[in-house]
Amino acid sequence: MKPHAAPPGMHATEFVIFVAAVMAVNALGVDLMLPALADIGRDLAIDQANHRQWVVTAYVLGFGVGQLLYGPLADRYGRKPVLIATLIGFVGASVFAAASVTFTALLGARVLQGLMSASTRVIAVAVVRDNASGRAMARTMSVAQMIFFLVPILAPTIGQGLLVIGPWRFVFYALGGFAGLVLVWTLTRLPETLPVERRTAISLANLSSSYRLTLTNRYSLGYALAASLTFGGIIAFVSSAQQVFVDEFGAGDRFTVLFAICAGAMGVASFMNSRLVERLGTRLISQTAVLALIVLSVLHLSVVWMGWETLVSYMVFQSLSMTCIGLCGSNFGAMAMEPVGRIAGTASSVQGFITSVGAVLVGSAIGQSYAGTTLPLTLGYLAIGVAAFVIVYVVEEGQLFRARLA
Repeated sequence: MKPHAAPPGMHATEFVIFVAAVMAVNALGVDLMLPALADIGRDLAIDQANHRQWVVTAYVLGFGVGQLLYGPLADRYGRKPVLIATLIGFVGASVFAAASVTFTALLGARVLQGLMSASTRVIAVAVVRDNASGRAMARTMSVAQMIFFLVPILAPTIGQGLLVIGPWRFVFYALGGFAGLVLVWTLTRLPETLPVERRTAISLANLSSSYRLTLTNRYSLGYALAASLTFGGIIAFVSSAQQVFVDEFGAGDRFTVLFAICAGAMGVASFMNSRLVERLGTRLISQTAVLALIVLSVLHLSVVWMGWETLVSYMVFQSLSMTCIGLCGSNFGAMAMEPVGRIAGTASSVQGFITSVGAVLVGSAIGQSYAGTTLPLTLGYLAIGVAAFVIVYVVEEGQLFRARLA
């Protein structure tokens, strides 16, 4: 198996783990406080249970908007300075969140956290793209995501442990602490991956040209839209997970374990993808996964409509659906970046904005429809699968289910 590309001064293994750690700042920002949502709701007098979901979606909204800023900055000043500045900002936003005394203040802190953590997605993709492309990039991202997916598996358990020793505010202090560790790693080990000669000045003309290239290339735009749909499925699951497991199935004592199983399915998918992508290609794997998601959703919908839904059936279908989504994520991202590698920072920003904001819209629409059953989530996954398949069909001009160069 080919080694992963890495910047000078970093071993390939360290580089993959570092990329995963950078991405984990964002993942912890979403998942670490899930066990604390009920406590936050009680402490801050949130009267409607579905409104607790905004603690998650406000963060992702800030994350999406912030990505528009960091691509141009990373293409102009380099990857490392931007990452350092925003990690410092994330630590400050975490302290602000921990000190919040109203729900409005907490949501503001969450948006600020998302704005700061947006750089982690942009920089992670950009530094990998600076050193690899195509299937090699997809493989590196898959392995990084495989490690990264350990975070949502462990995060709720860690969050639950923090609640044992202190109030929900400890969760946000822990977020700041982890970001601080990544900051130290960045300062001491990450070399700059963007040479001076490849940097582009920030100007209206350059931004317009980069945005136009990113938004008019059908692969770049199409696969970013497809990624926004599948990411929306993740947001819908994460934001409503506590309500589904605790309120509907009465499995509050097993919440962290059950959530970890579903999240772990995505880690397994990334591991599978890292082993298969160079042989089968990003297109064949992702297109097959989208079709499988549609079939699974139809079967799950039948079970729900027949009144046969149980915790076991939900776990089986949700885990399999997460596997399909996991097989789509890194591949859609790699294919979206492939034609815009020379403007990787700005392109990653624009695609990240589309993916994240689209995911908030999709995930919120599904999550806020929760009314005590898994029907909205099941219908939402079916709609996501069908819409993603249509987008891929249009992008590939009807030429599906075949291995290609990327």
